[in-house]
Amino acid sequence: MKIVIIHGQSHTGSTCKIARMLAEQLHGETTEFFVPRDFDEFCCGCTACIVKSETNCPHYQKLKPITDAMDEADVIVLASPVYVYHVTGSMKALLDHYGYRWMAHRPDERMFRKQAVCVTTAAGAGMKTTLRDMTDSAFYWGCAHIYRLGMAVAATSWDGVSDQKKRQIERKTAAIAGKISKRCGHVRPGLKTKLFFGVMRMLQKNGWNPADKTYWHEKGWIGKKRPW
Repeated sequence: MKIVIIHGQSHTGSTCKIARMLAEQLHGETTEFFVPRDFDEFCCGCTACIVKSETNCPHYQKLKPITDAMDEADVIVLASPVYVYHVTGSMKALLDHYGYRWMAHRPDERMFRKQAVCVTTAAGAGMKTTLRDMTDSAFYWGCAHIYRLGMAVAATSWDGVSDQKKRQIERKTAAIAGKISKRCGHVRPGLKTKLFFGVMRMLQKNGWNPADKTYWHEKGWIGKKRPW
């Protein structure tokens, strides 16, 4: 099993520790990226990735190592602490670069056979909206199964997290790891993803964007073929 963890900050706080704990319980080959350390660009809104090709993005080559790792992984872990009730700016900037991969545009068929985990922590509140920031992208990429793990750790560092809370975190990560391992090798998307894909398929029959329309036709998705 190949796992990629994308950390929404460049230091090893509670969120990082939990993401690594999950990866260890999966016993797979893990690749990690930290933003902004490994990718520090903001989307400039040129829409080149959508109306032309992702290769026209001015940051395409810089982003490519992360993209390749995601494509090769069985499990994608998005990990961001809560920053004012949302993901970090660095995580948001990264996710912005993958808008072209949403099902409304040109989803990669490999995503429909992947599992994703979104991890966040806060000293107090804000986990729900922060998880939503990440799960939105994972869903619209087409990830077959998405797990959410948000923890109020009542501390500003891992050292400050109580032993009781750490045991609770270990139980939750173990439960998610068990579900992921059980599904690995025969992952298929759920009804919600299939229905949304179907809606996008109908729209792409006479789509407004030639790049997207051509992509869907070349994949055979306008006909009977499906990415799963």
